[in-house]
Amino acid sequence: PKKHLEIPLNCTALNHTGTCPVDYPTGGATEEPGQPSTCPEYFRWIHEDLRPWAHTGITREAVETAKRTANFRLVIVNGKAYVERYQRAFQTRDVFTLWGILQLLRRFPGQVPDLELMFDCVDWPVVAKSGGYGENGDNATVAPPPLFRYCGDDRTLDIVFPDWSFWGWPEINIKPWEGLQKELKEGNKRKRWMEREAYAYWKGNPAVAETRMDLMKCNVSEEHDWNARVFAQDWVKESQQGYKQSDLANQCLHRYKIYIEGSAWSVSQKYIMACDSVTLIVKPHYYDFFTRSLVPVHHYWPIQEHDKCKSIKFAVDWGNSHKQKAQEIGMAASSFIQDELKMDFVYDYMLHLLTQYSKLLTFKPVVPKRAVELCSESMACNAAGLEKKFMMESLVKGPSERAPCTIPTPYDPPSLSAVLRRNSNSIKQVELWEKRYWDNQNKQQQQA
Repeated sequence: PKKHLEIPLNCTALNHTGTCPVDYPTGGATEEPGQPSTCPEYFRWIHEDLRPWAHTGITREAVETAKRTANFRLVIVNGKAYVERYQRAFQTRDVFTLWGILQLLRRFPGQVPDLELMFDCVDWPVVAKSGGYGENGDNATVAPPPLFRYCGDDRTLDIVFPDWSFWGWPEINIKPWEGLQKELKEGNKRKRWMEREAYAYWKGNPAVAETRMDLMKCNVSEEHDWNARVFAQDWVKESQQGYKQSDLANQCLHRYKIYIEGSAWSVSQKYIMACDSVTLIVKPHYYDFFTRSLVPVHHYWPIQEHDKCKSIKFAVDWGNSHKQKAQEIGMAASSFIQDELKMDFVYDYMLHLLTQYSKLLTFKPVVPKRAVELCSESMACNAAGLEKKFMMESLVKGPSERAPCTIPTPYDPPSLSAVLRRNSNSIKQVELWEKRYWDNQNKQQQQA
């Protein structure tokens, strides 16, 4: 058998020289024989996210324009990473995003092309479609600034990239995704779906958004039971008590779990959907890199935004009287999270996105004077506490032995329209069922 190449973390060399090791491998990864697998469907959105630059390419001027709100500029030249920082990100978002990119370079040495990009770690997308760039960037004389971030929406052109929490979120003790994914799978086995509480569960910080404050009204009270059990999470108190009440693998105890956006999209979606519970998604306004492949009534149950309580009550009543179908929806979601969102595919997505992005650059990337070289040693060797722990847990030990999956072809306009129409029709169907349900409830009350 071929010996698997490992790249040790050389903290001794860093301590001696204060610089990254010079002999960092940048050669190609070894590959297992056989055909690479096809990437999951959500990879097709890479083409859509980069479509605004398909005709114009990406100029240096466009990249510089994106600097306005960026936290950092990332430059990759000859397989090495350099970063120029502009402003601190909230908590360690920038730290773990850059750590993830360094792990990508360890996983696919020599395969990440030279590039230069701007990254904004704030939640809200800012590159408006209405900024004079043309519809989707087509026929535009001026290309939009290419700005990477964690989420997008239908009114913006920001380029969506996997979020920092895949490598850990030390401030709230959320472990790196690879290990946590296994724990969630095990946590699912503790209570079979039929034995779970027949309610919808949510726990989080309601103070970040009006829509979450509104959700708190759906809690059980003397006047109403909307089939929801919602709890405010006090992160300060949790941190003082060692996060005993926030172990995600112990939260798969209800048949239904609610996902609701915060100030924008929330990283909690993958944890909620991994539970075998039916995910009740309050109408979202934002998407991240994988959520555009989710199908209503197959992967999740849609909840109306402006009448949440009644919508949740109907969803739970429907699921409790259609138990087989409800279980199938819960299983489809957790299968998607376990099979199509494993770290193999997260890294493949990053590689394909950066490769396609680099092809659009009309200039040769160069290392800015104020940029510093970044490597796993310079980040992990001097880190401490949970930051260090999570870096070591998510460290890529060496080059991948499998080739990256094959990126699917772009959507043609009719097939993309068909996908969007199917999703819209599924949501309308649920709304129709819901209306009939409440019409019947009202009739029964009047007759009584």
